[in-house]
Amino acid sequence: MELFILVAALLLITSLAYRLGRGKAVAVAGKGRLRSLPRYHGYYVAVWCGLPALVLLAAWLAFQPLVLENLVVAALPEELKTLQPDRLGLLTNEIRLVALHGHRANSPEVAAAAVHFKQLRLMAFAAMAVVALALAIAGMSWGRRHIVPGLPAREAVERVVSLALMAASTVAILTTIGIVLSLVFESIRFFQAVPLGEFLFGLTWSPQVAMRADQAGSSGAFGAVPLFAGTLLISLIAMVVAVPLGLLSAVYMAEYAEPRVRAVIKPLLEMLAGIPTVVYGFFAALTVAPFCREFGASLGLSVASESALVAGLVMGIMIIPFISSLSDDIITAVPQSLREGSFGLGATRSETILQVVLPAALPGIVGGVLLAVSRAIGETMIVVMAAGMAANLTFNPLSAVTTVTVQIVTLLVGDQEFDSPKTLAAFALGLVLFCSTLALNAVALHVVRKYREQYD
Repeated sequence: MELFILVAALLLITSLAYRLGRGKAVAVAGKGRLRSLPRYHGYYVAVWCGLPALVLLAAWLAFQPLVLENLVVAALPEELKTLQPDRLGLLTNEIRLVALHGHRANSPEVAAAAVHFKQLRLMAFAAMAVVALALAIAGMSWGRRHIVPGLPAREAVERVVSLALMAASTVAILTTIGIVLSLVFESIRFFQAVPLGEFLFGLTWSPQVAMRADQAGSSGAFGAVPLFAGTLLISLIAMVVAVPLGLLSAVYMAEYAEPRVRAVIKPLLEMLAGIPTVVYGFFAALTVAPFCREFGASLGLSVASESALVAGLVMGIMIIPFISSLSDDIITAVPQSLREGSFGLGATRSETILQVVLPAALPGIVGGVLLAVSRAIGETMIVVMAAGMAANLTFNPLSAVTTVTVQIVTLLVGDQEFDSPKTLAAFALGLVLFCSTLALNAVALHVVRKYREQYD
């Protein structure tokens, strides 16, 4: 609550700085021609007011936990300071819970340390708030004092905005690099325990590694082929359902539907993308699965209670909006001159759509299909509830299968040690999934570039 009040106060002061800066720019306009509009002078003062204070606040939020933890540990009794690092970490976590959430302390030392932690936190926040408010006021005064007719306020503000955009892009890039490196390093640890060939080409997946060597099941099977086969099978079924329905829906809405009909159908289709995946999972388990079993029994087929067919059908319904909405926007964006030229040559509407509009819109359609494929590969909840968690190597859509994402979640849940092969297998699966998606993106980009050159 205190942090919210401080941020609100800083925003209020920044807004006041904008008004003061703009007002002074208007006042000094009579002494000489302004180099920038008055609003840029207001932005200039607001940047000097808010930016240093916000930087200080961000630094405090980043380093406050570490600093407070070191201060609290330094004040502990000597017998507690000499604990093992893992036990000391548990102790500091207990102190934090007692101080911040009112948990019951297990010892007088923890209670005293919690009181000390709370006092330090309040003192640190008060000092930071005072400094942040002082910086904001000083920055506002400094920026307003430097407003003169020849001040390049617009250039200065645009430079700050450019740096902010560059920083945001850098954060995104560094986050991606961090994700890749974490996958690579943890996968290397996994492949030091499990051979790469066994993982990529093994036909049995049973990563039930015991926590102690004397327990049963101390060695597991890490052949990931059943997971890849299940992922491919469910995604294929989903795309067989979603691509025709989504593309035909997009063609109808863009080329045949009246504006009033389009205004109703398009939002209804896009509503499918807003339904939580767990709802789709319930729909698959309670409605689609019994229907498929009964329908299969009427044809003399044995359909498992959890099957790839059910998961693929429901997943296909879920990703229809990703294809239909994007394809509709792309088809609508095709220049009308292409249609008119086709009509002028005597082509019918269907011939124009098949031979002119769809080829011209193919790059965007490929992008929509790629997005749908990525969505299908990354889905977890529907697979858990409709297809099960059994790693069966089969291409029979009527059988129970599992996917890579489901197994990643399963491997990271439980009390298994983090450095065990069972847990590290999740990172290896994630790395393979990342490489597969990257290859899929490269193929799609090649198709997009090839056809875009023909229609630019």
